[in-house]
Formats: sequence, structure tokens, C-alpha cells
Amino acid sequence: NQRQKMFRLYSVRVQLLVALSLCIAGTCAGWWFFTNHQHTWLHWLANWLLVVNLVTFTYYGLDKMLARNLAWRIPEVVLHTLSAVGGSPAALLANGLFRHKTIKNSFRILFWSIVVVQAALTIYIVYLLRWK
Repeated sequence: NQRQKMFRLYSVRVQLLVALSLCIAGTCAGWWFFTNHQHTWLHWLANWLLVVNLVTFTYYGLDKMLARNLAWRIPEVVLHTLSAVGGSPAALLANGLFRHKTIKNSFRILFWSIVVVQAALTIYIVYLLRWK
């Protein structure tokens, strides 16, 4: 029992590390190749949001494929973390497209909480930028 618990924890940490490393590496690559090395927060943010949404969509699709094949799964904490760091639009799209994670209430409650908080933050930031 303790061994299984440690394996699960290790697995979650490794998967979180891989997912976030992909996001960081992709953001740096996008900045390097597509922004002419401009150091503005807007360029970094745009690259981050593009990459984190691509990674999030891929992870949701992969988890759905794994769910069908009864193999190991992507831990929910990894999916929620990707949503929380900016991937909620892709998660929302993937939920609808793959019909994935649409029944489990505990997942849906946390997911929609993340979406609502991000929408509120987006509206607030746009308001500040627009009226500044």
C-alpha cells in the first residue's frame, strides 16, 4: 500500500514536471523563432498561452485515449494544473470535442472554478489595459 502510494505520488510529480517543462520549452522556442527576440511581456504571454493551450489539448486527448485502452492515466491534478496556468480554453474545447471528464462532478466543479476565475481575471486585466 505504501509502495503504491509512493509510486502514484512520484508519477504525479514526474507528469507535472514533464507537462510544465513542455510549456516552458515551447514558450522559449516560440519566443526564439517567432518574435524576433522582442522582450515584451505581451510576446512572452502570447507564446505561453499558445503553448500551454496546445499542451493542454494534447494531454486531454491523450488521457481520453488512455481511458479507452484501460492503460495508466494522466492524473487529474496535471490536467487541472494545465488549465490553471492558462490552458482552460483548450481544456474546454477538449472536454467538448473528446467528451472527456464530463460526468465526474469533483473534476467538473474544480474545472469550472478555474474557468470562472480566469475569465474574471481576463476581464479585469482588459479593463485595466483599456482604461489606463
